[in-house]
Amino acid sequence: MDKRSFLSAGLLGVLAAACTTTSIKGGDPAAKRASIDAGVDSSLSRLYSQAPGSREMTSKAKGVLVFPAVVSAGLGVGGSYGQGALRVGGKTVGYYSTTAASVGLLAGADSKAVYVLFMTQESLDKFRASNGWTAGADASVTMLKVGASAAVDTQTAQQPVVGYALSNAGLMANLSLDGTKINKLDF
Repeated sequence: MDKRSFLSAGLLGVLAAACTTTSIKGGDPAAKRASIDAGVDSSLSRLYSQAPGSREMTSKAKGVLVFPAVVSAGLGVGGSYGQGALRVGGKTVGYYSTTAASVGLLAGADSKAVYVLFMTQESLDKFRASNGWTAGADASVTMLKVGASAAVDTQTAQQPVVGYALSNAGLMANLSLDGTKINKLDF
């Protein structure tokens, strides 16, 4: 095994171990739900303060799926994992996990908050009825662009499923959620 393959395998092993330590097995489900809800509240407040028009967009959405901390890591081969909640009418109606894998020129790790807004009842119903939902296959997620004028692009905002992503440095540009798998958590 060459050095690059060894490092990639090791990094994926660390990521997999991190994902399994955040699982609900052996933990208090009520505490886990409360922790996710607190993270969602904090992430929404952060989005509202950093992205002009985001409060209005989320209020128009039929449902908002928030992943407060999606951790990504990779060295040639990478992956990401996070847990979050779906809110409908401001109330949590389910808990979900997100996973993705990638291959290519990448090295490092980061954490970001991901927000998926279901702007139509049809898109929300399709998501909730799915047994594992994949962005790009089950629905296209159009990432909202916030321009220098601080206004959301109206053409983009009219899509059935739209999203935001925030890193520690603020709004992320050129991010795609295609291939991201979202599954319901049962706890």
